[in-house]
Amino acid sequence: MLATVSGCSGAGVDGTPGADGVRDPYFPRLGNGGYDVAHYGLTLGYDPDSRHLTGTAEITARATKNLSSFNLDLKGLDVSGITVEGKAARFQRAGHELRVRPADELDRGETFRAVVRYSGTPETITDDDGAEEGWLKTEDGALALGEPAGSMAWFPGNHHPSDKASYDIQVTVPKGLKAVSNGELTRESTKNGRTTFAWHSAEPMASYLATVAIGDYEMQTSTTKDGLPVITAVDPSQAKASKKVLAKIPDVIEWSEYNFGPYPFSSIGAIVDREDDAGYALETQNRPVFPGAPGTDLLVHELAHQWFGNSVTPKSWRDMWLNEGFATYATWLYDEDHDGDSAQKTFDALYKGDYYEDEADNEAIWAFPPARPTDAASISDPPVYDRAAMVIHKIRQAVGDDAFYDIVQGWTKTYRHKNADTKDFTEYVERNAGGDEARDKVSRIWGDWLYGDGKPDSP
Repeated sequence: MLATVSGCSGAGVDGTPGADGVRDPYFPRLGNGGYDVAHYGLTLGYDPDSRHLTGTAEITARATKNLSSFNLDLKGLDVSGITVEGKAARFQRAGHELRVRPADELDRGETFRAVVRYSGTPETITDDDGAEEGWLKTEDGALALGEPAGSMAWFPGNHHPSDKASYDIQVTVPKGLKAVSNGELTRESTKNGRTTFAWHSAEPMASYLATVAIGDYEMQTSTTKDGLPVITAVDPSQAKASKKVLAKIPDVIEWSEYNFGPYPFSSIGAIVDREDDAGYALETQNRPVFPGAPGTDLLVHELAHQWFGNSVTPKSWRDMWLNEGFATYATWLYDEDHDGDSAQKTFDALYKGDYYEDEADNEAIWAFPPARPTDAASISDPPVYDRAAMVIHKIRQAVGDDAFYDIVQGWTKTYRHKNADTKDFTEYVERNAGGDEARDKVSRIWGDWLYGDGKPDSP
């Protein structure tokens, strides 16, 4: 249904509509074409008792073509009005697509501001793989998780990892509760029985990494030896169990910087909720979310994602293995450096099929090539984690440790705060492998381990 607003002159004659998706190979309708977002300014209010959310999204973007209209992704929620460059705009809804028709055509290269006012009960979305994301109700508040499509449940945007932006997220909740998000807390104020928390994320962030956690958290702020702020928010029921592992964050960051290069963001930390508040941990930027107190390996995994996935972000969901393969391999390296099993021993156990107790889990590693998940439901399956980590280890074997760590640190530097895909990675590795023999070795890895079907003939 078209919502008509008086005073709109309609689209310009030279503009064309922006695409309603970026044609991601697994989620073709996610994201939108015709513009690039630079900044999201989100002003939210939430009442846990009624589960009512009010929101204003100020979206600053640049048109990449002459636009008569453009789309935003927003699932559910009621839109009460939209302006573009201060003028009322027409809009219509179709599924999760919110099509906006500005009063005046947007010219290619023009920076514009769209303001969307909306409200309602945000949805919990069930992924293709059965996991829940979007806006999750918790015992004392709510938790917003966005991978791969959940962010559209609580704010309108260009919800594909290829379009990263900076964020200001302001959340007002009943006094006594806390609202935690990405970046750094710039303001906390209480008025008329409600408290507002304002968070600022200066570095680019994909929308699936944005989070809001509302609840009765114990918050602590400290710093690493280098002065990096460490901000944690822990549900009181998890405080005792989390204390020891969260104290490792500064050391894990220091170890990660030594191996992967400089930390790419202006703060770090964690959000620890109750065990049943979410079915998985997520590497939300600056502040990974954990359902219950994490173990050291899970902490290392999610912190490694700050380099692999958050700073160097995939161009499409087909490139998920670059996120999860490196984060999984980080736990192998951490164990190797902290008197645990060597990465080679872990690799061998996976190849021999005796890593997991359940034979089905061992077989699942070879279900499909990590760079070619079967479908949207399989982008978080074992090949994208375990077999992808084996690919990283094969590169290390092929080029030697010195060249391997040069490649890893060069990769995170070259694509810092950018998007990259599998082709970018394989070409980067080949250019920096260190001679014809090493290049030949890594090129065979792509065929046998990255793209090849089934278990390779030899380790």
